[in-house]
Amino acid sequence: MITRALFTLFVVAGTVFAESPKLAITAAADLKFCLDLLVQDFKKSRPDADIQVAYGSSGKAFTQLKQGAPFDLYFSADVEYPNNLVEAGLTSGKPRLYALGRMVLWSSKEDASTLDLRDLGDPRFTKIAIANPLHAPYGRRAEEALRHAGIWEKVQPRLVMGENIAQAAQFVQSGSAPVGILALSLVKSPAFAGQGYGLIPDSLHSPLEQALVVMKRAEKNTLAAQFVDYLFQPQARRIFERYGFALPKD
Repeated sequence: MITRALFTLFVVAGTVFAESPKLAITAAADLKFCLDLLVQDFKKSRPDADIQVAYGSSGKAFTQLKQGAPFDLYFSADVEYPNNLVEAGLTSGKPRLYALGRMVLWSSKEDASTLDLRDLGDPRFTKIAIANPLHAPYGRRAEEALRHAGIWEKVQPRLVMGENIAQAAQFVQSGSAPVGILALSLVKSPAFAGQGYGLIPDSLHSPLEQALVVMKRAEKNTLAAQFVDYLFQPQARRIFERYGFALPKD
């Protein structure tokens, strides 16, 4: 009788577990603090939701998704990647722009609000952290800005590249690099509070049009649809703005 009761308990527990709404997200590293807060806020109305987020470079996530990685939503720092997934027939619907990213100069050693991008040519900046341009949109835009400022060749030997923009930020925060070209959304977080930053003009690089897309495996995932809808509501838009994102017209 005890065995039968335990069996029944396991079956019921398994049923509850199977029916719990789940959402697996892969997201650009610049969203780390912002998206964590958005998930927390969303779960106030859906406390039963199991939402897991993996952060990294947009390019590496794109490659993983093309190889069949089991994610329901993809948040990219560059709309180009979601567009390519649409063309490959791997998505449910078209991408939606959720934000426009901004880049800044930031240093843990001095007030970066007094710096101009051309100041990075100064030899005192022995190392300059950026995300890897090969697979990180913030890295590509950093290269564009440095080229536009006419100092790419001068600073290139001193560049240290993070696998994503969050790792580049860690290089600067730890003091491994005196300065870095980082995402405004990261330096707006409490972890970077107290230090000034220098906003890099948008005119120096192509736009950081950040987009999300629902993967085909989540076509009938109601939780995915609800979360995407929430992200375009006023309360969520204010959270994006709090982290320095500009809001595109949807």
